[in-house]
Amino acid sequence: MRTVLPRRFVPITATVLAVGAAVLAPQVTGKTTSQPTATQTSAQSSPTAGKHDDFVIVGHRGASGYRPEHTLASYELAARMGADYIEPDLVTTKDHVLVTRHEPEIGGTTDVAVHPEFAARKKTKVLDGTPLTGWFTEDFTLKELKTLRAKERIPAVRQHNTVFDGRYQIPTLQEVIDLTKRLSRELDRPIGIYPETKHPTYFQQQGLALEPELVKTLNRNGLNRPEAKVFVQSFEVANLKTLDKQLRVPLVQLTSSAGAPYDFVASGDKRTYADIVSANGLRDVARYADGVGPSKDQVIPVDATGKLGTPTALVRDAHRAGLVVHPYTFRVENSFLPVNFRSSTVAAESGNLFGEIAAYRQAGIDGLFSDNTDIVVAAEAESR
Repeated sequence: MRTVLPRRFVPITATVLAVGAAVLAPQVTGKTTSQPTATQTSAQSSPTAGKHDDFVIVGHRGASGYRPEHTLASYELAARMGADYIEPDLVTTKDHVLVTRHEPEIGGTTDVAVHPEFAARKKTKVLDGTPLTGWFTEDFTLKELKTLRAKERIPAVRQHNTVFDGRYQIPTLQEVIDLTKRLSRELDRPIGIYPETKHPTYFQQQGLALEPELVKTLNRNGLNRPEAKVFVQSFEVANLKTLDKQLRVPLVQLTSSAGAPYDFVASGDKRTYADIVSANGLRDVARYADGVGPSKDQVIPVDATGKLGTPTALVRDAHRAGLVVHPYTFRVENSFLPVNFRSSTVAAESGNLFGEIAAYRQAGIDGLFSDNTDIVVAAEAESR
């Protein structure tokens, strides 16, 4: 049984929440009992870093509102826009190298379909209990994957991103880390990584577990330490419990507004994500993790008309359990916004993301994932 790690509680003022009264919210400082020293604080401060406060801004798959997701170009743009962390989703190759894709199936995010030499690789697999046909990263070596080029995943909504189709390779996790090191020096502020282990049970069943390679990579880069600017996240539970024994960086339990962790499903555990975000469930999460990453509608659901409704107890209960709350995903297009923040009925047009962010910050969240880092940074500046 894990002892809940100490966390530093700091007053978050109206500058942070854009509301009148100050509140107390947990802030993860890593798996350590020591407080940050003045030297450590100064070392992490810079004129550029000071543009926003302790609120955590995560570039979701990079700056995926402006570049094809999970490319070095997307990650770099998010950092330059002001993201504190960039988020690489991790899958593996046949030769067990961690690469960044939203899913192991890459037909929708690369040009693999136009490579005749890989036509025979197309197959149907069962991914988390659901049959899926396409091309899968674990059937390719890294050398083979490097011959492919990324493309926009949702061209009907983000047609402007398609101009970059065919320009970028699939990056490895090591390449992402190397990028953050370079940008941290160039921008004079630390750029963190917030990797997600994708479909852990699926890869474990194929003898290609993600977790050992992730731990090795963090160790090799000096990132398995409390002061490292790293979060590790997963929609499953068992792998986070295993990582809790191996990593000294904060862990985040992801949840969804429907369904259950697939490791629960596979083992016959009847608990769902709804159980995990209950008050009792969040106390259990705090035994092995430091934060929770809910779907944003678990924080504030939409009502029957599609408008943003009333906040749930999730933020309050998570804070009481000592967990930070980083919901996903905040996107500017109308198709991803509540009805009362849309600008029109055209799905691809931009709506009022500023308004949605303000509502969630008022609900007390500690950070968020966004495809549009620039808007989140601008919203933060305006809230001061």
